[in-house]
Formats: sequence, structure tokens, C-alpha cells
Amino acid sequence: MLAAILTICGATTAGLSLYSCKEAHAQEDNPVQDVQTTELIRTSQSWDGVELPDYFQGRPELVAVKYVFPAGKKLGWHHHPVMNYGILVQGELTIIGQDGKEKTVHEGEPVVEMVNTIHHGENRGTKPVVLYMFYLSQKGLPLAVQHPEIPLE
Repeated sequence: MLAAILTICGATTAGLSLYSCKEAHAQEDNPVQDVQTTELIRTSQSWDGVELPDYFQGRPELVAVKYVFPAGKKLGWHHHPVMNYGILVQGELTIIGQDGKEKTVHEGEPVVEMVNTIHHGENRGTKPVVLYMFYLSQKGLPLAVQHPEIPLE
């Protein structure tokens, strides 16, 4: 019986177990797959079509932030003095510029935020928004500057 198992597996070692044989066949049936890449966005403009500014001079500071916005949450008016972009991984987030222009970002979509332009965001959906944002900043610069003097409607 052991000779038959060894012959079936193509093994020549007497120490090979039936479990190892099954493992060997499973690897043959499921070869290692190549890494898949999908470019989500490549742009020089924010979501409203405005060209992004030139890079800062000096040492960069890269910042990654995970945001979770409850359903119905409205963020106050603010602007970003640094470039940033992200991926919305759950829900829908509507971004509204001070000029009234809107963009709704859906689950799985990338977004490039406005730089030095006042705007705010709203979760108009029924589930929390989960958003990962990546900032191209410099040490000591704020990621956002709030504008509490502008009322939300």
C-alpha cells in the first residue's frame, strides 16, 4: 500500500505521508497567481478640475489617515493647505465646494481633494463612510484648516 502511495505521488522518499501527497496535489491544482495591479487614478487635478499646485520645497512629510464618518454626518467648511488623495472603501461621501459644485465619491473610488479651496463633506447615506486619505505635507503644516465662521446649511 505504501509503495502505491509513493508511486502515485511521484515521491521516492519512504517518509512521505498521505497528507503530504494531498498537499502536493493541492499546490499543483492551485499554482501561485501573479500579483494584479489596477491603477485607480493618475491626475494633476483635484476632483473639481483645478490643477494641483507645485510641490513644496524642502523635506516632505507623508501622512496617511483613516476617517470614519457616521451616516448623516456633515463636516464643517475647511480647506487643505497640502495635496491629498484617497480611496473611499465604504459608503458614499459628497464633497461640496463653496461655489456649490458637488462630487459624490462612491465605494471603491479614488478622490483627489481640493487644495487651498474651501469645501465641506457630507455622508448622505445610511451607512458609515470609511475613507483612507494620503497627504503630501511638510512637518508643522496642518492637514486641514477649519472655517467655523461659515455656517453649514
